[in-house]
Parts: sequence; C-alpha cells; structure tokens
Amino acid sequence: MDDLRLGVIGLGLRLSLPLAAHRPGRGTVVAALCDTDPAALKRGAERLGVDDCVRDHRELLRRTDLDAILVVTPDDTHEEIAVECLRAGKPVYLEKPMHITVEGCDAILRTARETGTRLYVGHNMRHMGVVRQMREIIERGDIGVPKTVWVRHFVGYGGDYYFKDWHAERARTTGLLLQKAAHDLDVVHWLAGGYTRRVNAFGDLMVHGDLPRRAPGTLRPEGWLREFEWPPTARRDLNHLVDVEDVSVMNMRLDNGVIAAYQQCHFTPDYVRNYTVIGTEGRLENFGDAPGAEIRVWNTGPTGYRAEGDATHRVPEADGTHGGSDVAIIEEFARFVRDGGPTDTSPVAARMAVAAGYLATLSLRDGGVPYDVPPLDPELVAYFERGQQEN
Repeated sequence: MDDLRLGVIGLGLRLSLPLAAHRPGRGTVVAALCDTDPAALKRGAERLGVDDCVRDHRELLRRTDLDAILVVTPDDTHEEIAVECLRAGKPVYLEKPMHITVEGCDAILRTARETGTRLYVGHNMRHMGVVRQMREIIERGDIGVPKTVWVRHFVGYGGDYYFKDWHAERARTTGLLLQKAAHDLDVVHWLAGGYTRRVNAFGDLMVHGDLPRRAPGTLRPEGWLREFEWPPTARRDLNHLVDVEDVSVMNMRLDNGVIAAYQQCHFTPDYVRNYTVIGTEGRLENFGDAPGAEIRVWNTGPTGYRAEGDATHRVPEADGTHGGSDVAIIEEFARFVRDGGPTDTSPVAARMAVAAGYLATLSLRDGGVPYDVPPLDPELVAYFERGQQEN
C-alpha cells in the first residue's frame, strides 16, 4: 500500500500532529507544507525534513499529487480554509474546535455534503487511553446507566498557553469554554450517550485581566512555553488584548436526560482533568490521565467515604503525543480517506461540542441565562451517520 500524501496548512502549536503523520513507509507521509509565517514554515520544514513549502494554502489545493489536507490553523480560520479544501475535492482533517461559531460549523458540514468530499474532525481525546477505558467501563455496565457527569479541568499552564497569544481574544476563539473545553464537552457527550440540549454558565476574568501585556505586534517572550512563572500573579508579557475568561463553570442538560457540569480554571498549580461519571449502579473517577494513571470504580454500598474503589483500572501505554492519541487519530483519518466508513470521531459530535461551548459562553456573558442549543439539520445528521454517503 502506497503512503497517503498529505499537505499541512498551519505549523504552529500543533506541529506535533504533522510530526505524528510523517511516517514514510507506514501509511502516511507529509509531502508539502504551508504557513503564512516564514519563521513557522522554516521551523516546520526543519523538524519534518520537508522542503516543499508555500505561503498560500490555495497552492496546495490545486495540486494533484496530494491525497488529503491537514488543517491545523487558528480556530477562526477553520471555516474559510475547510470550505475551500472541500470545494477543491481535498479530504480534510480539521483540528478541533471545528470553528468558533455554530454557524461556521454548519457551513462546513453543508459544504462537505454538497461536495461529497470527506471531512474528519480531530477530537483526539476519543483516542486517549483514559477516555477509551472510561467508555469501555461504562459500556460494560459496571456503573449501570450514566445519569450525571462532572468534569473539573485544572489548567495549570493556562496563563502561558492561552493568555500570551491569540487564544486570549474573543474574536479569535469566542472564549475558552469553546476553544479549550470543546474536547471535554465532546467526551462528556461520548460518555453520556447524548448531546447538550440546554446550558447555562458563569465565569470571569479573575487573575489575568490586570497583568502586564505586550504592545500590539510584539513577539512573544523568549522561553515561551518552556519557562513558566509562579505564582500566576507574577506572569508578564500577556497578549496585547485579553478579553476571555480565566474561570468558568457550566451546567448542561443532555437530550437523553443526563445532567452534566464542567469547570475550568487557568491559574491552578497543577494541570489535570478529572472526570466523574455516576450511573444507576455506581460511579467511576479518573485520577490523572497519563499512561499508568488510575480509573477507580465504586459499585457496592452504601458506605462511608472509601478512597479505594471496588475496582481499579490503569490507563494503558500509548504511542505518540497529545495524550498518546496523535498516531491513532492519524491512522483513523488515513483509513477514512482511503476506505470511508464509520470513525470514532464525528463531525456532527464536533459541531455539538462547539454548540454547547458557544451557547455556554453566551450564557456566561448574559448573567447565566439558560440557552438552548440550536438543532442541526436532520438531513445533515443522517448524511454523517451514514458515513458521509447519500444513500
């Protein structure tokens, strides 16, 4: 089998994905690169050993020697670039979140159907060992039928990852309840077996709103993402504009009756996600998400507090970066481009995660007023449920 030849648009913070995709002789090879930033293009070319580089992504779309495109650009560019790729007949891997608005997501989905071009959205957490193992435990019936899901996200590096560049701007992300939480909201939906129907949220810019910022057009500081200040109030050189929240909490009612909650904080000392799923016959909780971390299950009782569960499961080892999922998600994407068929990721699910985060952000900025998630066109839902086939 010949390697799938990939073009990559965007060589910034998710360079780990094209690095995972560049596997000559093992199914996929990165053949051409594009970035509007010459420095990023040079770094990417050096890391990948690829010298076929362009500044305009449309040049990749006109080429006949590329089988598919990885779109790994900032979130606000996703609709325009994905739509152009799809109209050019190039199968697309689109990094999460799908877009920063519900309307943008729906435009991408409609274009995929209208053109018949394959669309894949990289919700890579569905390939993380901790998430897959939690889903297996739930599907096996160890905690009965899920009824509520709670997620706490301690984003210890958040001040550096999200407040020193474009992530800090509403115009580029909508907010971190969309940009950062889209993964977790998708996992909530996957574990609970439903999509958010109604949401409300509260949040604020509590710490990073008053810290020193760089002037517009100023480069990020030396040591960015390598050196980290502590305590959070010692942070300097933030993005020139900071108007997204650094603390947020949201509540969700899913279409199957499950009630879920998500909490996010960007000035904690540690970085970890904690999931709790409670069903009709027990609960599970993860303690860390790296290989070797524990998932504990309690399904006897009632008792007083017990630190150890009735069963303990270890998160398995995995290949690749980004939680051990990049290699697996590229392999699934390549198989989908070649053969079609069902995938663990879902463009519809990706849209629903964005919709939950988007409406939660509206609620947060409207005093916590509940918002209903707009339904997706049933014909689009059916098209993607058929594996992107008309009949």
